[in-house]
Amino acid sequence: MRQITIKAIDAKTTTFTSDPISLEGVKRATLQFIRSNHSAGNGVFSVEVSNDGANWVTYNKLIDNVANTNAQSLTRVASSTLSSNTSKFYTLDFLMDCFKFMRVTVTVTTDGTHSAIAQVQYEE
Repeated sequence: MRQITIKAIDAKTTTFTSDPISLEGVKRATLQFIRSNHSAGNGVFSVEVSNDGANWVTYNKLIDNVANTNAQSLTRVASSTLSSNTSKFYTLDFLMDCFKFMRVTVTVTTDGTHSAIAQVQYEE
């Protein structure tokens, strides 16, 4: 397996959308959203997916890294709001979904520095 790190968003202080990230041949993908230099407001991260690179749809099934019991199902969300100096991890569900591209957006209110890192593992 080949695994690479992609900095989708690198220290942005205003609303920003990343370049498309190819998902062709990806077996697993994990995203880390990071907020620093917080004094007020928040940053809302979301992911869009596409099969043609022109028509984008919000991905509403980010798997949140939250604790649950074996009786509960995975928690899926459409976005992640960070309101302090923190970071969160999310996973995409490639057992159910297959897309050619994804891109990450952060919508910034007030202040803060925002980054998004994708860790992708390719089938070989």
